[in-house]
Amino acid sequence: MRYISLVQDLTGATIRDCIIDEENDTIIFIVKEGEAGLAIGKNGSNVKKIKILLKRNIEFVEYSNDFDQFVKNIFAPARIASIKKVENPKGRITLYVSVHPQDKGLAIGRGGRNVHKARLILKRYFNIENVIIT
Repeated sequence: MRYISLVQDLTGATIRDCIIDEENDTIIFIVKEGEAGLAIGKNGSNVKKIKILLKRNIEFVEYSNDFDQFVKNIFAPARIASIKKVENPKGRITLYVSVHPQDKGLAIGRGGRNVHKARLILKRYFNIENVIIT
């Protein structure tokens, strides 16, 4: 709650949620739809300011009520071709995200960090167990 309050005061954007990713030493803020630019600031100025204050990496993801758009926002700027949810007999949901071939590395991220970020967010919001980039 402290992080959310601080970031809202500094940026003027409405923060819906805050996810702390200990593995990548990152704080992920879920921003109200349409306010990602306000949160990031001109030339990333707010991100830089908050990163210095909190001494952690900072990421903003714009929320959307539309599931497909939310997934696209998580993987931005990678271009998503298709999204497919598959539920196995045990009830575990896997999300297959198809990206343009030249954006595959961008979608996965260094050491799989973007896929890990997607898993954290999608597990919390939609109970999706696994994310696979195709």
